Amino acid sequence: MKGSASDPRREAILQAAWQAFAAYGYRKTSMDDIARGAGVSRPALYLHYRNKDDIFRSLAQQYYDRAAEAVDLALQADGSVPEVLAAAFAAQGGALMQAMLTSPHGIELLDAGNATAADITAAGEARLVEVYAGWLAGQAAAGRIALAESPTEVAATLTAALKGIKSAVPEYDAYTRRVAQLATLLGAGLAAG
Repeated sequence: MKGSASDPRREAILQAAWQAFAAYGYRKTSMDDIARGAGVSRPALYLHYRNKDDIFRSLAQQYYDRAAEAVDLALQADGSVPEVLAAAFAAQGGALMQAMLTSPHGIELLDAGNATAADITAAGEARLVEVYAGWLAGQAAAGRIALAESPTEVAATLTAALKGIKSAVPEYDAYTRRVAQLATLLGAGLAAG
């Protein structure tokens, strides 16, 4: 991603793009829609991003960067294993998941992410696996959880389950219920008896 955090104009463009994608869908959003929403001219928009795919890829990178930080922070909190996992899972979805699953174009946006930013998604998911694996290893070393597989293997299962819920549940309330249920079930199964 091209340093949007340090550039207010890029951040405004990404925010406007997300709003346009949520309102119109990926396919129907134009560069004009994004430029207008960001308060920049279309030529100025092209100074920052080559095309709509480039913007979408930057949004995907931004999501994974923020999700990894939020998950890491949530995993550092005190609480039972199910409570900490529930907080981490909620942090991973964040406001983006709520916005996506309440948009009439949520499924299209998920599909666009898989098609347009598959490499970013794969790298982002791998990074989340690393964050969860580090926490799992620390929890196992402290005797708080028991692992039947390596921390990386268990972490990969956690992230795959979360990704599956995101893909299978088009409604935000159902998504949050299932994510909370997953945290409870996995947390209870991991907790050292």
